Amino acid sequence: MKIYKLRNHFRGINKGTHFYLIAESEYIGIKDFVLRTKDLSLRVSVSEGELEQHFTLVTNKGESPFN
Repeated sequence: MKIYKLRNHFRGINKGTHFYLIAESEYIGIKDFVLRTKDLSLRVSVSEGELEQHFTLVTNKGESPFN
């Protein structure tokens, strides 16, 4: 499972918050991503552009971030 980190404040969520990527979908070329906070208390649905602009991929779960 991919883990993302929020680069800057976004929709009232603090910078540095970690998210799990729960789902990816694509319909007629428009990609949508669903992310949940690590404590599963918050769900956010974002477009591909928002994901690239506001989030950084930390690691895939099970992989070492030091590879």
